[in-house]
Amino acid sequence: MDLERVDRITAGAVGEPGERTFFLQAREGDRSITILVEKEQVELLGTSILEILATVGRETGEGPPSDELGLEPPLEPLWRAGRLSIGYAEERDLMLLEIEELVEQEDVDEDDETDDEPEGGAALLDEGPEPGRVRLWATREQMLALARHAAAVAERGRPKCRYCGNPIDPQGHMCPAMNGHRESAGR
Repeated sequence: MDLERVDRITAGAVGEPGERTFFLQAREGDRSITILVEKEQVELLGTSILEILATVGRETGEGPPSDELGLEPPLEPLWRAGRLSIGYAEERDLMLLEIEELVEQEDVDEDDETDDEPEGGAALLDEGPEPGRVRLWATREQMLALARHAAAVAERGRPKCRYCGNPIDPQGHMCPAMNGHRESAGR
């Protein structure tokens, strides 16, 4: 599915810190797409957008303000994202975000040895269903606004431990970098 030039693109989260669900959402006209994503994907997407914009060599405007980038109902995700790819098409002066569906691979039981292996011993992999793909084309300004908003959304969660980078719950956490000593949320 392609949205050739989105009217709106955003990221957001629903729920309490530590239990939030993250979404990417785009709209073109009356077509709207919502995809379930991980917090880390939102953070990396924002960083990747900024890295690409730094190499474009063109002035990029501000784009829509963050208060216009909230999620729109209904929050009914098409599927969960696996791989996100981003790039810039100079000839169109648009950025492309391609989102591929996460398709769970069935575990192959190693004890199930059959005589169906090809010469050389390597088993043929069952490819399974083709993952869904969404391609979203957006302006540099829209993507810059998405990057800023994505960083703000991710930041609203639990604080990260300064030693190991893991999230700190209100009760603290057992920090592996501190050999199991507690790092409290108040630090």
